[in-house]
Amino acid sequence: MKLWLPQEQSLASQSPIIQKTPDLDSHDNVYALAFGAHPDDVELSCGATLLKIMDEGHRVAVCDLTSGEMGTLGTPETRRLEALHAQQVMGYSAREILDLGDSELFYTQENLHKIIRIIRKHRPVTVFCNPPEERHPDHMKASRLVYDACFYAGLRRIETMLDGEPQQPHRPQHLLYYIQFRQPEPDIIVDISSTFERSRQGIMAFGSQFYKQDRKEEPVTMINRREFLTGLEARAHALGELIGAQYGEGFKLSGNLAVRDFTCVFTRPTPPRQ
Repeated sequence: MKLWLPQEQSLASQSPIIQKTPDLDSHDNVYALAFGAHPDDVELSCGATLLKIMDEGHRVAVCDLTSGEMGTLGTPETRRLEALHAQQVMGYSAREILDLGDSELFYTQENLHKIIRIIRKHRPVTVFCNPPEERHPDHMKASRLVYDACFYAGLRRIETMLDGEPQQPHRPQHLLYYIQFRQPEPDIIVDISSTFERSRQGIMAFGSQFYKQDRKEEPVTMINRREFLTGLEARAHALGELIGAQYGEGFKLSGNLAVRDFTCVFTRPTPPRQ
């Protein structure tokens, strides 16, 4: 099933905060919380959708589960600075790095509770995360941890503390898996025509990871190939074509989508582009 969310419709800790804008309320509540196994996962996969959500007046936070310290290119310090730059460019209300260990992102109670703490802190309506079937093992591990944390965060008998105070239970209403290297049939395609160009700035904040003419001697990775960014745009264009838009971002749903306002979700589509 494909659900088109047209351009005019909205998508119904103890870790260090890199930066937080001053307009957050005392509970740091956000509409959307996006998790990534590594810095740049979020920007590469759902950045334009997050910009769209913010354009509609909602707040967004990002949580990187690791610093990407085992990556071929860049250093943990460089990638942290790049993550800060991306946060500033994109305008997230907060960005956090949990440092759970790149290539050591194991399913432990400690790691699970750290993610639960982030969910309860920001209390999102919608969570985005890595897909459960992926090329990179860390992506799959992150997906499982976030899925379980979203559920367990709603159980009052699981106790977590933040700044010395007990946290209240909170279970997000929606969990969406963004698309990375494997490309499943999306359940949802978001029209990102109005935000795609701006999302590139967030991606390019992670400059250590991508191709540059003066760094041709660096080891070749999946994402520093010259054609990678071109391919990313081609995918966005192809997904957009499926809904009669210039660009699109696709997502898989975790569970069923409850429709309580039919006409809000199933709006009259714009005519396909000729």
